Amino acid sequence: MRMMMRRFLTLLALSTAAPVMAQETPPAPSAAPAAQQQDGGGLVVDVEGGISAPMPIAIPVMPTQSVVNTPAGSTDALGRQLADIIATDLRNSGLFTPLPANRMRAVAFPEVTAPAFDYWSGTGAQSLVQGFVRANGDGNLTVGCYLYDVAAKTELTRQGFVVPPADWRRAAHKCADTIYARLTGEGPYFDSRVVYVSETGPKDKRVKRLAIMDQDGANHRFLTNGQSIVLTPRFAPNQQSIVYMSYVGKIPAIYVYDIGSGKQRLVVQNVATTFAPRFSPDGRFILFSMAQGGNTDVYRVSSQGGTPQRLTTSPGIDTGGSYSPDGSKIVFESDRSGGQQIYVMNADGSNQQRISFGGGRYATPVWSPRGDLIAFTKLAGNFRIGIMSPSGGGEKLLTDSWSDEGPSWSPNGRVINFYRSGRGSGGSGQLWSVDLTGVNERRIPTPLGGSDPAWGPLRP
Repeated sequence: MRMMMRRFLTLLALSTAAPVMAQETPPAPSAAPAAQQQDGGGLVVDVEGGISAPMPIAIPVMPTQSVVNTPAGSTDALGRQLADIIATDLRNSGLFTPLPANRMRAVAFPEVTAPAFDYWSGTGAQSLVQGFVRANGDGNLTVGCYLYDVAAKTELTRQGFVVPPADWRRAAHKCADTIYARLTGEGPYFDSRVVYVSETGPKDKRVKRLAIMDQDGANHRFLTNGQSIVLTPRFAPNQQSIVYMSYVGKIPAIYVYDIGSGKQRLVVQNVATTFAPRFSPDGRFILFSMAQGGNTDVYRVSSQGGTPQRLTTSPGIDTGGSYSPDGSKIVFESDRSGGQQIYVMNADGSNQQRISFGGGRYATPVWSPRGDLIAFTKLAGNFRIGIMSPSGGGEKLLTDSWSDEGPSWSPNGRVINFYRSGRGSGGSGQLWSVDLTGVNERRIPTPLGGSDPAWGPLRP
């Protein structure tokens, strides 16, 4: 059985700093499933209709061939925790309903590649996730991940992950991503991180610190000490650094923070106010807004520093700025028409066109990583998160709370993070997410209050 497991696994070599996904293609299912088929065959979840009828999925505890103590805990305990994280990821997507533990029996190690389909069919599960965890002789862990169609009694996909003990949670997120992508046909997003501004204290005396965490709130840590105000952090495309705005010595400036070393470097410093820096998709430029001579415009500067280039010149306030995924266009907000609206221009500042024409005002536009949508904050009585096409059509509001703002896209363009402010002087902000249906809305756990979330790309 051990040789069979090794032969069947497609291993993912994950180092602590830069894991790399193996490229071998898993074997195709041997037969078409009996229900919920797509044109190419295979069990699938409708990402729209699935919200109202989530797929029942069984994710039993992952067995271990022999119990071994590791720096992350014993392998049998890890098997339970891995299954729990996979179930939580899939449940949080709104598209799956993992079976409760009391409706699943224990799975023996040999069953991982030979499921008891008749038993699982009786539980009501349409799909089944089985796997294992093993301690390797080199100190790493191997986590196997298998997805089955219960009705068709076929294997849909398999993947394996070799991780250092400190990265065991990443193996769970990678497994959940494999399942999500196979069953929905959409890109993965669970193995990703969020950087945000952690806040504590009353609104007029907030202590603001940069903080980073996994997308589910785990592995949380603070990056700055709160001695200087920090605002609007955004990941670099390579995820090794973060650009943000800070008031060091009460002077607004743009800094780049290196996540690995903890060092920061100054990019732009000016007595004029600067706003909302953001990297270009290739990492060569940083887009930001700056007030000069009573006018606020959108600028770009080399990510290594230098002289900023002005991109907008109209009277009024032009702020924000987010590149399209291919880097050819920029979406931004401007009040040149008398109120905050959304505009799109070429990356060099040419061909500026207004795209928002609904009632109210629009702010903080950000382009989806898929390129098909722009998320924004709608100001009309309350603050709401909305989406529209890059041409301005198809406007849809996703939230309806008192104050929701600051959208940021998941790596697959399916979910949006934002922050929700409480009422009154003591009301603290909280991080939330909502998917494109507007139905699956949930709070993201943080130790303190939070604002300005930025969802990073999928980790390598």
